Amino acid sequence: MRHRRRGRTLGRSPSHRKALFKNLASALFLTERDATLDDNAPKTPGRITTTLHKAKEVRPLVEKCITIAKKSLAAAEEAKQFETSAERDSDEYKQWRKSDDWQKWANARAPVVAARRRVVQLIGDKEAAKILFDTIAERYVDRPGGYTRILRLATPRLGDAGTRAILELVGKNDRVKRSAEKPAFEEEAPAEDQETVAAAAETEATTEVEPATDEDQ
Repeated sequence: MRHRRRGRTLGRSPSHRKALFKNLASALFLTERDATLDDNAPKTPGRITTTLHKAKEVRPLVEKCITIAKKSLAAAEEAKQFETSAERDSDEYKQWRKSDDWQKWANARAPVVAARRRVVQLIGDKEAAKILFDTIAERYVDRPGGYTRILRLATPRLGDAGTRAILELVGKNDRVKRSAEKPAFEEEAPAEDQETVAAAAETEATTEVEPATDEDQ
């Protein structure tokens, strides 16, 4: 019995299952990278297709990484006031490294560095972590949670008929709800046409129909 044993094994060993979740989370974040630099660009950024059970299991890991990155944004904003725009290894940059601003920048930047190392430890991909901190985290500053959604697909996977699902980031591919539109009526005719129609109707109404006589019959 599996009493008090949370989660699905997915037919894999613990190490294999952990590597699977890392790859799925990294794949979701990497869909947000610049498509011009990717030879195999995704059809829809912020979305991956996998099985339903895998999507449900990897979702907590994705949510946790986004939360860690989002909490580090405040420290990153604080560190910007002490940074320099000089090029690396230039005289101005070397002078900045010896000033007190560099020490203040390093102290303010420390939580961001720790958060990035934690995310790299969780997903094992530095490029995916960079995209998460630079692009995705800023999108959910005002959102308290629920950064992803799972959409079950109707068609099963070929081969083993596994139930497929879409795991995507909220706010990137949202569906817009539209209310039923009222039927569009024909536009009113111009004023001249309306006068012509009214005159014709009035003429027909005033015309008297003569009764039929015996000679006509």
